Amino acid sequence: MVYTVTFNPAIDYIVHTDKLTVGMTNRSKSEQVYVGGKGINVSIVLAEFGIKSIALGFVAGFTGKAIEDGAKEKGVETDFVHLENGCSRINVKIKSGEETELNGQGPKIPDMAIEELFGKLDKLENGDVLVLAGSIPDTLPSDIYEKILARLSDRKIKTVVDATKDLLLNVLKYKPFLIKPNNHELGEMFGVELKTEEEIISYAKKLRETGAVNVLVSMAGDGAILVDENGKVHKCGVCKGTVKNSVGAGDSMVAGFIAGSENGDYEYALKLGTATGGATAFSDELAKKDEIYELLKQL
Repeated sequence: MVYTVTFNPAIDYIVHTDKLTVGMTNRSKSEQVYVGGKGINVSIVLAEFGIKSIALGFVAGFTGKAIEDGAKEKGVETDFVHLENGCSRINVKIKSGEETELNGQGPKIPDMAIEELFGKLDKLENGDVLVLAGSIPDTLPSDIYEKILARLSDRKIKTVVDATKDLLLNVLKYKPFLIKPNNHELGEMFGVELKTEEEIISYAKKLRETGAVNVLVSMAGDGAILVDENGKVHKCGVCKGTVKNSVGAGDSMVAGFIAGSENGDYEYALKLGTATGGATAFSDELAKKDEIYELLKQL
């Protein structure tokens, strides 16, 4: 079974308008509402491949119920911790030529709720996959990723960590199955600016040497590079299409890689991840199965 954890899920409220004038009343041309959160996005896209997953995390209030209902409508089983106070956040994304975002803060998460989440994670068994994705709310301990992986370290669980800088570096000792920094985040981890493909590969190998099993580096329009568990380097270009949406493309790539790596074929996993990320980027919402496999033909 695949489990995903989203610590601070959200409703994404996307507003399209011709022009945004600060300090004035603006009117939208259209709006969309989506269930958001990196782990939930991974679960929704995995469902397109027929892969069952259970979405874990924290929800609160009427927005939390909407997130839970929305995930279930997408074919995702949920087992969220329900908080007594506050409301899950709403992220407002205003598209008027440029995109402006205003992300909500989310509810406070008490120690009792954290222990309840740990109890759910304790049920994971050998062979399960756990995806930890996204930032950590201020009300959670900054080492929550480490605590989770340490707690599960006595079991043969494949862990996928999609986070940045110290959040990622601090969990490498637990040998995550997959990490997915982009090229800029990879450079930030080592305090360098990576300018060439050779430099990116060199520092991706350093992350493998530090503990990561597979290192997937996304490079936006330049494609992606994978250094797999055998130290082999795989490269993949990008799919051709018109970018409509950047939200969830990275999460979709993770889901595609998980789906493609089930048989240990990492070259195929990289291609499927790339096609899945592209299918989201070229759509108004998360990737659909037919779109994914159509783009896969390009790679």
